[in-house]
Amino acid sequence: MSEAVSTIRIGVSQCLMGDLVRFNGGHARDRYLTGLLADFFEFVPVCPEVEIGLGIPRETIRLERAGASVRLVAPKSGTNLTRRMRTYAKKKAGELTSEDLSGFILKKDSPSCGLLRVRVYDENGVPSRSGRGVFAEELCSKHPQLPVEEEGRLNDPLLRENFLERVFAYRRLRDLFSKPRWKISELVQFQTQEKLLVMAHDPRSQRKLGQIVAGAKAGPRKQVAALYQETFMGALEKRATPGRHANTLNHMASYFKQHVPSSERVALSSLIDDYRKRLTPLIVPLTLIRHYVRKHEIEYLAGQSYLEPHPKELMLRNHV
Repeated sequence: MSEAVSTIRIGVSQCLMGDLVRFNGGHARDRYLTGLLADFFEFVPVCPEVEIGLGIPRETIRLERAGASVRLVAPKSGTNLTRRMRTYAKKKAGELTSEDLSGFILKKDSPSCGLLRVRVYDENGVPSRSGRGVFAEELCSKHPQLPVEEEGRLNDPLLRENFLERVFAYRRLRDLFSKPRWKISELVQFQTQEKLLVMAHDPRSQRKLGQIVAGAKAGPRKQVAALYQETFMGALEKRATPGRHANTLNHMASYFKQHVPSSERVALSSLIDDYRKRLTPLIVPLTLIRHYVRKHEIEYLAGQSYLEPHPKELMLRNHV
């Protein structure tokens, strides 16, 4: 699988790569990003502040509230950078379409790149964590289904798993819809292989996706693809809970009734229940299920991306 994912491209705030582009002439190298993730992804670095012509080092900038709007300013000099950054951000977000990205990792707290809870200063200079960086805002607006996350939040095992799972799923989906004329049968096959993965995130969306596929022949291809992508990525953005994972695992275990002795099925059920109670990581019952799928050659389950939605070397399902 490593060879297959080696060409996946992810955008990244350039300072996280260790490049000396920050306001103080330093960097914010993220060792997880430049270490393990670098083995699986090709990074496309972006530094909005440098790319709009600000120097290195440079005056600090911040978001300030002005009535109902938010401005990007350099408080020491009083320079208003809002228009320059928005113009750049719109253009850059459009250009990134040609980069064929499958995700984006942004620098937290940055007035240009921060995704969540960026400081916004009121007229008295009092900050509130209520903003989003100007570039991040345009990026998310232009590419609403693109998996986007901050590097700081990747320290949380659950958020890390959700983000990277979405990156690989987005790539699989784009591989389908990027074909000049994809076939309905290919969409049916994709829907089949992704069914259990979506089920673990949002069963309601799984049913809606089935309806979209069932009616695909009646609608324009572009419209079908857009609706399917929006629903599919929206479903995966919802975090898969231990309860939903356990339901999905039990659904898979039901396929073993004719193949696996009752005592072994009871043991598997116990492992699934331990996972549901957060006593053991997901990888434990899942490994046993994989074993039974291979041993008994259960074709439907063998084709499910849920069994291996990302490289095992990332160890995303090893946490409790």
